[in-house]
Amino acid sequence: MINRFIKGKESFLAFRYLDYRRFIFSKFMLTLALQIQFVVISWQVYQLTHDYLSLGLLGLSEAIPAVSLALYGGYISDRNDRRKIVLTVMLLQFVCSIALVFISLHYTRNPGIVVTVFPYYVIMFFVGLLRGFYSPAQFPLMTQLVPREAYANSSAWNSTFWHIAVVVGSSIGGLLLAFLGANMVYILVVSILLIGVIQVYRIPPQPPQPVKAGESMRDSIKQGLSFVFNNQMIFGAMLLDLIAVLFGGATAMLPVFASEVLHVGETGFGVLRAAPFVGSVFMALYMTKHPPLKNSGKILLACVTGFSLCMISFALSKNFYLSFAILVLSGAFDNVSVIIRSMIIQFFTPDEMRGRVSSVSTMFISSSNEIGAFESGFAAKLLGLVQSVVLGGGVAILSVAGAYAWLPKLRKLDLEKEMNK
Repeated sequence: MINRFIKGKESFLAFRYLDYRRFIFSKFMLTLALQIQFVVISWQVYQLTHDYLSLGLLGLSEAIPAVSLALYGGYISDRNDRRKIVLTVMLLQFVCSIALVFISLHYTRNPGIVVTVFPYYVIMFFVGLLRGFYSPAQFPLMTQLVPREAYANSSAWNSTFWHIAVVVGSSIGGLLLAFLGANMVYILVVSILLIGVIQVYRIPPQPPQPVKAGESMRDSIKQGLSFVFNNQMIFGAMLLDLIAVLFGGATAMLPVFASEVLHVGETGFGVLRAAPFVGSVFMALYMTKHPPLKNSGKILLACVTGFSLCMISFALSKNFYLSFAILVLSGAFDNVSVIIRSMIIQFFTPDEMRGRVSSVSTMFISSSNEIGAFESGFAAKLLGLVQSVVLGGGVAILSVAGAYAWLPKLRKLDLEKEMNK
């Protein structure tokens, strides 16, 4: 039935491949579960501490192990069955979520004990360890499951499903917490993860590419780093996103904006957290049929600038509805840059090196959110909430000007020409 529906529809090109459908559904379930879980954890941590920096430390506790293990994770990805790596990581994530259930039940059943945030930081640390292996394996695995002509479409749908999962997770995370309580929410997360594990299990093994005989791990990792840093387009796209999210993002401070600036409580917090991803979903759906292939470099620079301006505007807004609209627009800008960066990596990276390149992407991009969360918390404590976000947005805009001047290959990039090679 699915094959009949998508036959002849170019916007559903990637879905013609069964294993891609299994992969994208498993990633959707994993993202949904972790998003719900993080919303509940971040709210609980802030309610226990009422400290801006505690939210930043929560992100940092995940980012440090993810960054530390990323290069090794990329090395492992290029030498092993990536499907097996993803399956193992998801099973261990399942165990971490079960641990959260027991922690929450323990606190609930023993109201007289002192409640501490330490277990939440420990869980986030282990989630970061697992992500150090998952991120370098999942994107190359996706690329293995589709032919070259489906790269752009697979990237667009990959982004679409990821953002839908974040939208739904962000939206219902706060609502579920308000109506069901933390215990039931954590149990729901465990159930969702189990469904995702089953889908990955159904994907056939994916044998790795042959590797050079006698090549040491150090030489292999060094080769991957050299490839990224010598490719102006890959390096430039990663660096731009790193700076924009590290300095220009304000999402880590959303609990504070929701509680102390906009005064909208748990439900409003969930809505604001979902807002960027609402814009991302609509933009990603548009790009499944109209991928940003022509003048890709200039579009990327323009969208990073737009995202940064949105963050500055959000920081200055005192109206909930205006803030929501700004965050929606920021998500649309961000999604374009995400898809362009994904296509750059797909088109310009040989298969035997995709794991190592993805590991560098993990260090630059995936962890920029968590390290950015720490930076946001620290800057807000030092400079003030609004001032820190405005200053960060200004730094991000300056980075775009620098990229335009000093990265001509990125500025002139046209992926339409690469698609037709």
